[in-house]
Amino acid sequence: MASPPTPPDPFPDPFDHQVTKDGRVRVSRGGRVVVTVAGTAADRLAEALERAVARDDEGEVQLLLARATGNYRRGNEKRAHRP
Repeated sequence: MASPPTPPDPFPDPFDHQVTKDGRVRVSRGGRVVVTVAGTAADRLAEALERAVARDDEGEVQLLLARATGNYRRGNEKRAHRP
């Protein structure tokens, strides 16, 4: 009997993060740093990430990191016009 197919990975190219000693949050993707968040924004992001990790909510972590990078769909992108 064949084994059931494995479901697709919900996060094929996930963001990763690192909180530095000075409180900055480094967001990376594919091994490269995409953005470094500093100041009060970094404090808020680090707290939100900590809560999401504590709940083991990878979807929330990815959403927070995507928003921090600006790589987030807002629903206002123009769609291609079809003839």
